[in-house]
Amino acid sequence: MPDRPERRTRKDAERNRQAVLAAADALFSRSGSPEDLTTAAIAAEAGVGKGTLFRAFGDRAGLLRALYEARLEPVRRAAETGPPPLGPATPARERVPALLDAVLRFKLDNRRLALALEDGGGGSPYQAEHYERWHDLLRSTLERIPGLPDADFTAHALLAATRADLVERLAGQEGGGREELRTRLAAYAHHVVADRTPA
Repeated sequence: MPDRPERRTRKDAERNRQAVLAAADALFSRSGSPEDLTTAAIAAEAGVGKGTLFRAFGDRAGLLRALYEARLEPVRRAAETGPPPLGPATPARERVPALLDAVLRFKLDNRRLALALEDGGGGSPYQAEHYERWHDLLRSTLERIPGLPDADFTAHALLAATRADLVERLAGQEGGGREELRTRLAAYAHHVVADRTPA
């Protein structure tokens, strides 16, 4: 039975959306700078018109957000359903540092993209879907730690240590190495969740 016209239209729209995302990812991987990602270049790489790009993502910032989410998806799946140390079966005091390390490694691997979204054109990072997801995951994990006060605020404070502008300053301007930054963040996270029950 042939597809209905509206079903074909939906399939075409989804195929075009995936083509644009793949083109943006390829161009970004080659240039390394979101400033070089013009909508015209992305549309040409994807083999679609600029109107198709705008219909799928709204604007350039929307496309960057979608690209960010697509790259983040494997990390999110590992954190929500994967095995230790990220997955839900991990003891809370071990899982919190592992979750933060995963966020930091992602920000380091995608520094320019993360900075572009958090620094302008992408709205407040605190309103982003991925931020809410990580905050909820950290908060729920922190709530499993006996005696730890205000899990909600603590989750915000821990995530602040992985903001793209801070990562850029430490890794870029101050020249901090990847392993150094991971070690410093791990020490901070372990201090926050340390067992302070009197012996």
